[in-house]
Amino acid sequence: MVVLIDPQQSGISGNMMVGALVNSGADFKIVKDIMGHYGSYFGDVKVEISLINKSGIKASFADVQCSDHNTLAYKDLVETLEGISHENVTPDILKFAKNVFKTLALAESHVHGVDLDKIHFHEVGAADAVADIMGSSYAFFELGFNSKKVYGLPPSLGGGRIKSKHGNISVPAPATLEILKNVPVMGGPVDHELTTPTGAALLVNMVDEFTNFYPMIINRTISYGAGKLDLEFPNVLRIVTGTSPMPADKISILETNLDDVTGEILGHTVDRLMEEGALDVTIIPTIAKKNRPAHILRVITKSHMSDVLSEIIIRETGTLGVRTIPYVHRNIVKREVIPLNIDFHGHIKTVRVKVAQIGEEIINITAEYEDARKVSEEMGIPLKDVIRIINQKTNLK
Repeated sequence: MVVLIDPQQSGISGNMMVGALVNSGADFKIVKDIMGHYGSYFGDVKVEISLINKSGIKASFADVQCSDHNTLAYKDLVETLEGISHENVTPDILKFAKNVFKTLALAESHVHGVDLDKIHFHEVGAADAVADIMGSSYAFFELGFNSKKVYGLPPSLGGGRIKSKHGNISVPAPATLEILKNVPVMGGPVDHELTTPTGAALLVNMVDEFTNFYPMIINRTISYGAGKLDLEFPNVLRIVTGTSPMPADKISILETNLDDVTGEILGHTVDRLMEEGALDVTIIPTIAKKNRPAHILRVITKSHMSDVLSEIIIRETGTLGVRTIPYVHRNIVKREVIPLNIDFHGHIKTVRVKVAQIGEEIINITAEYEDARKVSEEMGIPLKDVIRIINQKTNLK
């Protein structure tokens, strides 16, 4: 399974993340309890999680009401968190949450030019931020997303100006920009703050890789977490889960026509190309000019090796030119070579088999030729029978 967090339309905030994770299947009762439990140490917090309709989209809304926005120092906040226990919050969950708080603290520290241990700021000290981060951290782990590949789309930042402890500031807030360094972002589309520092800190700690497209087969869940704003479009954060498509890479194909090269030279050229890093080499019989019998030498290679292998082809065969078809898309399956002990008529021999998989499904198992040939020679068994025995006795799940 792979996970994609999509804040492109309406950005991301702490309560939107909570809502989206609950909508993905996290236990809302436990999430609510954790949010209230941790938030209460920092202020008067009330949490309600419900399903609502947000501009036509059914979404989970985490409504966090907080009457006390204090300015607790970062180091005091960490010490307080470490002294709080909850039966559902494991050390790994707490560690993740503390990393989110540290991301916020480092951003504020850089913006204000204050040492990390001396930073005081309302965002990290606010009880509602504590509730959002602890609830999101628990739900992220409960769903198992922490052990999956998580992609992120560029968040929408919003625009305009907002009130802060430091007066009116432009959107995005300085801390938000600091957190999102080296992350692709989108401006607009409204004069509201769409991505908050808490939302940005959660995003960068959850995401393994940012992308501009959906790198997955969407065949599991599509979930929505609602924001507080009522906009002209659905103010929701989307989380999508699915499976990885068949892996792909980019290759180049090299070709040349050869009508005056001996079999010995062709064989030697194939060996040289494979030794130098070609992925595959093929010799194809063909008819050349004036109906002369000839061969097409075709090489599959990683694109950065094209020039090196082209020079080898020219030097070894004397051809006057090599055609290059660059950046060809190639679908590939996961391959792994596994050694197995196989009983050949009472004699145990170790042979390697190549296992091909799509996702978790094994689609093909083949014996490695060199190992099968060695067994054939040692035991005097025809090669085809050695391969048949390996295939019959191979049982991988």
